[in-house]
Amino acid sequence: MTAPDAERRVRVPVPVDVALTLRPLQRGAADPTVRATPQGVWLTLRSPAPDAASGGPGRPTSLLVSGVREAAGGGTAVTARAWGAGASAAVAGVERLLGLHDDGWGAFDALLRADSGAPALPRHVREARRTRAGLRLPAAGALSRQLLTAVLEQKVTHDQARHGWRTLVRLAARIDGDGPAPGPVPPGMLPPPTPAAVLRIPSWDWHARAWVQPSQSRTMLEVARRAASIDRLGDAVAPGDTAGVAALARRLESVPGIGPWTTAEALQRSHGAADLVSVGDYHLAQYVGQVLTGRRTDDAGMLRLLAPWAGHRQRVVRMIGLSGERKQAFGPKLAPADHRTH
Repeated sequence: MTAPDAERRVRVPVPVDVALTLRPLQRGAADPTVRATPQGVWLTLRSPAPDAASGGPGRPTSLLVSGVREAAGGGTAVTARAWGAGASAAVAGVERLLGLHDDGWGAFDALLRADSGAPALPRHVREARRTRAGLRLPAAGALSRQLLTAVLEQKVTHDQARHGWRTLVRLAARIDGDGPAPGPVPPGMLPPPTPAAVLRIPSWDWHARAWVQPSQSRTMLEVARRAASIDRLGDAVAPGDTAGVAALARRLESVPGIGPWTTAEALQRSHGAADLVSVGDYHLAQYVGQVLTGRRTDDAGMLRLLAPWAGHRQRVVRMIGLSGERKQAFGPKLAPADHRTH
């Protein structure tokens, strides 16, 4: 492996499952910007500062994160290696990326105890917390980019959204003049798209090549136009600030085409939002109801069921997803969910 431009090793006193924690950031196995491998998880980034030579967007950076559980003490040895212009900043941000800023897991575990007064979660959900103790909530930053990927998942199937993201990244790379991401990355990995490149994608390519619907492309162009201000807003709110993240979500909903579902999906990835639930996701509400009560429910019912876990509702949702309980077939398998107003 080519020597990295920056490397950092961090001993974390708690279990950290790097692949499980970063999984929500990956849009399918062929995502050009996030890839899980036996070496660890690869991510492509942009350096935080503009390119000094051109004044353009931050230059491409590649980051490889891996973790090894320690036999004694229950901690984790995390290694971050980076290549490219933003390598030092990339390895410096690994604690935030892995959600290590989040000290709410102790309070969540206290609520799981039988004497906490909180309703008891089903045994297989509580068991998921024990067996997946290395799960954290990632805080990858780059809020405008997280919004772009969330918008791609409005009103489409997962396969359509993943195809759209791959195509968008490839189209933008050509516009930006980017080659492969720096370093010994897996084949096909590319830098994430810049807002300027998104704005320059020809209108016919959105639908004909990326399978992106007109309502989605309009919203994505609006996000790209506002990307600088969106990212400034995001950078001003610390991950783990539950009230600040909730207020940020409300501000983001002023962007045409962005609603509670889209903001929750984005902020869960950019800020590790521990209390934001993806309201408007028909299948999620049904699944939460199924696991917690054995009966289907709607958004209002889901929020009632999760209310005793205020401050930790997304943690509960993640544990439900890891419980191993299969989702019942509630409707046509290929019918896309319409999130245009969400």
